[in-house]
This record gives sequence, C-alpha cells and structure tokens, in this order.
Amino acid sequence: MDIEQALQAARDNDQSVLTTIKSDGRPQLSNVLHVVGQDGVIRVSITADRAKYANLRRTPWAALHVDGADFWSYAVIEGDVTLSEIAADPHDATVDELVEHYRSLRGEHDDWEGFRATMVKDRRVAVRLAPTYAYGALR
Repeated sequence: MDIEQALQAARDNDQSVLTTIKSDGRPQLSNVLHVVGQDGVIRVSITADRAKYANLRRTPWAALHVDGADFWSYAVIEGDVTLSEIAADPHDATVDELVEHYRSLRGEHDDWEGFRATMVKDRRVAVRLAPTYAYGALR
C-alpha cells in the first residue's frame, strides 16, 4: 500500500487509533479523531498531561491505524511527529491551529471564545504526523 492510498482511508474515516512508544519501549494506544491536511500531514489534538504527550516528546514517532469498510480492511500510517507549543493564550498559534482542526472535523462551533479558553485550560497540543510509511489491506 502506498502512502496516498492510506491517506485516502484516513480522509474517509476520521476515527483512528494513535500508537506511541512508552519509555519501556512498549506501545501505548489511544482512540483519537484526526484530520488529514491538504499537505498530507495528519493532525490530532491531545492534552499535555497525558501519556501520549510524554511519549511523543521523548520519541517523536507515531503510527495511526484507520479502519476501512469492514473488519479486514485497514490502513496503518507511520511517521515522524512534531508537536505544537502547549496552548497558553486563547489567540496564540496553537489555539488557531486547534480551531482549524475542530472546523475540519465538525464545522463551526457555537462558542469560539469558549472553545479557545478551553484549549488553554486543557493545555492542548497539536500533534502533526508526517507520513513516512504505510501498510494495510483496503477493500
């Protein structure tokens, strides 16, 4: 499977499992919502107090598993990760990126100022996964 085929599967289904590497080398998996940007970079919103954040700071690599049309159909996208700064101000670059992330997933929010304040309160971070390898079986 090539990366573009896997990215199309990720565009078709925004629900996925993000795999990061714990300090002991074992995988840590989390259900997430993701967005595939026009640049092919996959973005996920996480909080800075979770294991995913510590894992990605230590080992900036992740894999994203996306289901296809049935149980036997899936794509896995591996790639290098960069992290935004932790959201610190409702109008900083991180929060702006998280607003675009939300819009891509769900459209307009009914309270953008409240959303922005929550991003700071939750210490949100944007994860950017740049695909380097893909595998799976799509039907």
